[in-house]
Amino acid sequence: MTFTKILIANRGEIACRIARTARAMGYPTVAVYSDADAGALHVAACDQAVRIGPPPAADSYLSIPALIEAAKRSGADAVHPGYGFLSENADFASACAAAGLVFIGPPAPAIAAMGNKAAAKRRMIDAGVPCVPGYQGADQSDAGLTREAQRIGFPLMVKAAAGGGGRGMRLVARAQDLAAALTGARSEAERAFGSGELILEKAVVDARHVEIQVFGDSHGHVIHLGERDCSVQRRHQKVIEEAPSPAVNAALRATMGAAAVKAAQSIGYVGAGTVEFLLASDTQFYFLEMNTRLQVEHPVTELITGLDLVAWQLRVARGEPLPLTQEQVRLDGHAIEVRLYAEDPAQQFLPQSGEIRGWLPPCGENIRVDHGLNARDTVSPHYDPMLAKIMAYGATREDARRRLIDALARTTLLGVATNAPFLKAMLAHDVFAAGQATTGFIGAHFPPGAPGLGAGAPSAAARAIAAALLLEASGECPNDALAGWSSTGVACAPVLLSVGEVKPSHVLLTLDGTDTVTVTDGGVEHVVRLDHGVALPGHVLKGHVLKGHALNGHALNGHVMTRRVDVNGAAQTVTACSDGASLHLSINGITTVFHDRLRAPRAAADGAASHELRAPMNGRVVRVLAKIGDAVRKGQCVVVLEAMKMQHEISAPRDGTLAHVPAAEGQQVATRALLATLAQS
Repeated sequence: MTFTKILIANRGEIACRIARTARAMGYPTVAVYSDADAGALHVAACDQAVRIGPPPAADSYLSIPALIEAAKRSGADAVHPGYGFLSENADFASACAAAGLVFIGPPAPAIAAMGNKAAAKRRMIDAGVPCVPGYQGADQSDAGLTREAQRIGFPLMVKAAAGGGGRGMRLVARAQDLAAALTGARSEAERAFGSGELILEKAVVDARHVEIQVFGDSHGHVIHLGERDCSVQRRHQKVIEEAPSPAVNAALRATMGAAAVKAAQSIGYVGAGTVEFLLASDTQFYFLEMNTRLQVEHPVTELITGLDLVAWQLRVARGEPLPLTQEQVRLDGHAIEVRLYAEDPAQQFLPQSGEIRGWLPPCGENIRVDHGLNARDTVSPHYDPMLAKIMAYGATREDARRRLIDALARTTLLGVATNAPFLKAMLAHDVFAAGQATTGFIGAHFPPGAPGLGAGAPSAAARAIAAALLLEASGECPNDALAGWSSTGVACAPVLLSVGEVKPSHVLLTLDGTDTVTVTDGGVEHVVRLDHGVALPGHVLKGHVLKGHALNGHALNGHVMTRRVDVNGAAQTVTACSDGASLHLSINGITTVFHDRLRAPRAAADGAASHELRAPMNGRVVRVLAKIGDAVRKGQCVVVLEAMKMQHEISAPRDGTLAHVPAAEGQQVATRALLATLAQS
């Protein structure tokens, strides 16, 4: 088959990544975008762009008619689905074929064969591929599933049959928790995939999640390109991936690879695919599912094989045989990838949305960053919160690990909370460093409230820097050598410094009329010297590009600048942006938001009062579980909010009686919107 122009039916980093290879191979590309993505980087990365609808994915990126029409309007004769959205939708592949478009992916029957976990598992059992013991039958009643769960035994997994990405999945440790898990998984699956069908599987405790990258062509050849270890997960979603797996030797790789190839051959597979296994501590492995698309983590395979998997996809789609045989595949070195998410790990990985004020990805030898961020982005509540993938390659696993930790320390994203500190903490953990992390790694070593989940309290030096920069941004910082002096001596200025919900503290700054400020915080003095600011590259700035001028008065406001700062004789480079009385400060890849409450007193309604339940982000109310007059207990779920492909429980902050419940099912709410109110005691 031949094609001349490719429509990329996706958004964000994967759309940019596909466009990069397509351009290198001489193919023009067409971007599609919702109203939320009109100014997105993937739109600019392609030769053409077509609007496909409003922000909700169901009305844009999941609309098959809109995508087919976009291809016709743009003159594209091929479609690459990327990952997520419609990439594993057999109806979409069929619709492309019916419209005369080349679908750059497996044939529709192969997608359908693996699109339902229950049917796929039955097929793999017939093909002789090892599978986790469980239930994948037609009886979907609660009574039937409960009966099968008792047969399988606990702990077990409840999974959406049509699921993926950790949605519609629950780990059930005790029989008494099963009913709630079935209800929650079914509801989430219906909303995410349009099907509430569930399967049950015996939980393989302390296993590794190991997947095999397979590739097939239309000439009957299927090979594998080694494995990836994706064991480090939160909410059953991958956070760190690496290749090869530290738990797999050459013999086990050959055995698992052969099983994956058998799985692909059994459904006549063509294109890129991934067969996922659970690897037990005794080296027994069990089929989980097959992803009939390119994986988020495909770059680590590219780094250790030296291959471009998107280029392989395009060659296979135009009818060419695979470029290599199994014997010719070589794995060299080690690669590790982390997913940078807009989320707050310290708040149970609550997704974040909002305006990005500055983005400076790391660069350097053997560092790769795939992202779709530009200067004027807003993290939308309508899509997945993943912002970027940061990867490091090394001759050894330890080389790659250390290089990646350093890359994260040189990563700056201002405006939205991210999981960057958590990623660094996991990479530095002794268990991960030893290559011993399993799927229970985060739960065992980073439980709720544990150190390392968030950035932690800022250091004394960071507080001193923040106080100095806040004062500078306020316009009260001296602009010449005499401005800091008064008839009564050296001028002083107070700052009421706060971080998050911690009680503000008074900090005193003494100005000597130069670039040096003495910051007294908690009775301890810190001498801070600020040099001239240097603007970040224009393509990552939020606001105007400055030309390296010193920051005086309000110059910092609205701009992202790098500063060389000396605190008590120790110099370091920081990145900062201020908007009035708030400062976004990044030091060694850790971003903290500081506030000067003296210059912008916090409104009483700005915090979550003890009697209010407010939306933590933009989202849609999917369930209201209590009504006016109901008595609720502290921690009891009152409203379920859906945002960024996840459901979030909004719970009562204390015991009480509901006095007001403005939230309604189906309602779209903004961040901080009032959902319910408890009667004041």
